[in-house]
Amino acid sequence: MKIAILTSGILPVPAVQGGAVENLIDSYLAYNNQHHLHDITVYSILDNKARSHPAVQSDVNHYHYIDVMSPLAKVRKRLHHMLNRDEFYHYSIEFYLEEALRHMQKEDYDMVLLENRPGYAVKLASVTPARIVHHLHNDVLNSSTPDALSIYQTARRILCVSQYIAGCVKSIDGIGAKCQVVSNGIDLKAFTPQDGTALRSRLGLQPDDFVLLFCGRLTPEKGIDKLIEAMNSLKEYPRIKLLIIGTSFFGNTCTDDAFITSLKHSASPLQGRIIFTGFVPYGDMPAYLAAADVAVVPSIWNDPFPTTVLEAMATGLPVITTSQGGIPEQTTPECAILLPADERIASRLAVSILDLYSDRQRCHAMGQAALERSRLFSDERYAEDFFKALAN
Repeated sequence: MKIAILTSGILPVPAVQGGAVENLIDSYLAYNNQHHLHDITVYSILDNKARSHPAVQSDVNHYHYIDVMSPLAKVRKRLHHMLNRDEFYHYSIEFYLEEALRHMQKEDYDMVLLENRPGYAVKLASVTPARIVHHLHNDVLNSSTPDALSIYQTARRILCVSQYIAGCVKSIDGIGAKCQVVSNGIDLKAFTPQDGTALRSRLGLQPDDFVLLFCGRLTPEKGIDKLIEAMNSLKEYPRIKLLIIGTSFFGNTCTDDAFITSLKHSASPLQGRIIFTGFVPYGDMPAYLAAADVAVVPSIWNDPFPTTVLEAMATGLPVITTSQGGIPEQTTPECAILLPADERIASRLAVSILDLYSDRQRCHAMGQAALERSRLFSDERYAEDFFKALAN
């Protein structure tokens, strides 16, 4: 098939600025490059590092870059906004879509895959006869979504990363017959148990420290403030340390916002027991996970199917997380502690951390169970299931 992929319009592909969705796109594109299944064109925002990435040399995966950030592009975006006021997404995203559609109309695609942007279908259905397939990573298509029924009716198939997301889509017609779950996968060759001693030393951690790791955007819905609150309640346990990896958005250009500033203020009484690393390139994440004893994913929103949980499990870490969204579909009681994301989440986190700190045998057993469980979520299995679903 000849397939076009419309991305978020915010982050580039290849995923040189990070982004869970963009990394997953890279994953199935790598599989397509290896097996030569389809002729695929990815419409991405322009990024010089992405454009020079080795992946763009593929014979079967093609990359069409759209300038959205140059001075001229910014003027054109503003003009587009003035002429098109009532659109589905922010005008910058709608500008990206218009530019992509202009190029797509010169091609003859069999299928257009919409990556987490169901609203694209409103314009897309009027300009191409290609089959429209949605790949949903978040709760962005449900009965409350504008034009939900129209979007649903124009779709050939809707791929969902979890049963939780499929359930959200099902609210549109009560059936969800077009939905198919394709759970995320990760590179199990990269994320694997390894020696983290060198990195621990470089970060100033001692051999007998009990290291917790949080990785993700530093935003309220990720629950990082609740984790810092839990750490403050454990101040009499100086060997418990916390690595916080991430920024408020993606990439390494973010500066501290008011929320991150408040996080650092809350962490200051612990005098170095909480380490903010800032942005860490995705390729370096296995080493950071290897430096930890436990991963904590304290999401207080309905996290659809976070790859951070899979990556931690594949590194052999027990996980302390919540029962939100699709997280229970990833884990088992043998490898993870699932907590309700209620008003007591901070105290529950503290109790769970202390339980594993006090029982290293249980901590190790959970890590082994996590490693075993992670084998269900390889990137190869993910890509195989993904392309089978496209062919249906």
